[in-house]
Amino acid sequence: MASQDYQLFCLGNPLLDIQATCDQAVLDKYNLKENDAILAEEKHMPIYEDLTTKYTAKFLAGGAAQNAARGAQYVLPAKSAVYVGCVGKDASADQLREANEREGLRTEYRIDVEHPTGRCGVVITGHHRSMVTDLAAANHYKLEHLKSPEIWALVENAKVFYVGGFHLTVCVPAILALAEHAAETNKIFSMNLSAPFLPQFFKEQLDSCAPYWDYLIGNESEALAYAESHNLKTTDITEIAKAIAAIPKKNTARPRVVVITQGTLPTIVVTSGSAEPKVQSFPVREVDGKSIVDTNGAGDAFAGGFLGGVVQGKSIETCVDMGQWLASLSIQELGPAYPTVKKAYAGHNF
Repeated sequence: MASQDYQLFCLGNPLLDIQATCDQAVLDKYNLKENDAILAEEKHMPIYEDLTTKYTAKFLAGGAAQNAARGAQYVLPAKSAVYVGCVGKDASADQLREANEREGLRTEYRIDVEHPTGRCGVVITGHHRSMVTDLAAANHYKLEHLKSPEIWALVENAKVFYVGGFHLTVCVPAILALAEHAAETNKIFSMNLSAPFLPQFFKEQLDSCAPYWDYLIGNESEALAYAESHNLKTTDITEIAKAIAAIPKKNTARPRVVVITQGTLPTIVVTSGSAEPKVQSFPVREVDGKSIVDTNGAGDAFAGGFLGGVVQGKSIETCVDMGQWLASLSIQELGPAYPTVKKAYAGHNF
């Protein structure tokens, strides 16, 4: 496959998702919250066997950035997106490759022979999900892999870069290598806040990437965590987005666009400007509650659809609508999945 075919380059933590519909007892047993996302501690390790043996589990290609990459490829022409991360040399890694190949997503994994492929236990209760991640091999991505001739050729030919915030716990030098390349070549660098614990406990790593953000995507709980860790003294989502948009940029040729989703509430978009930032609010697409199967991965689907629009040079209005459209499809599937029979985006006339 020619490297120049791939316009979107994604970096993240590839995981095999183990999803199961459970009851409150599982949350209580492992001291989990609804709609939470945490890194597994020793006390959480038995959950993966519990989900596999005590419930009807579904196995999916997961990891937030990988979900978004699959989503972007869903809305883009063939050979548009490539995804990079670290996996083990095992059957789980083979499952991930095969799943992505079926969806047209190219993967270029680093293989770690000392650690198994990472996994994410997803406890589904009603329309809620709690995620417990054992990074394993995903925690061992190396800058050397990114800088290898084959992979760096993909970097040099890409137009848009997307990094999942969870990778801040893994290999910040790789994130910064992509960010610096994007700034130097006037390409687009985007990230996702991904989880509240990242601005809380990985503030320094997050802040090291902030000057490079052309697009930053997050949800309201992540934005609130960012505001608290950065002492912004506000819980107003728009004001938080304005503060992030105002962070000085390395590449001043592009404005910064901050996109904050709020579940069923409007999506807030703030674009930095020379004078006042531009604030936009977009009501979400309505989905019949009876059609909702699982909200797991809705944010990743939004990011994927949004990125698809960015790659195609669409307006902010269309990018947001593409994100909301793909999220609306995803929540009607089990897990971070998209319809098997591919649907074409039917946009509004903005």
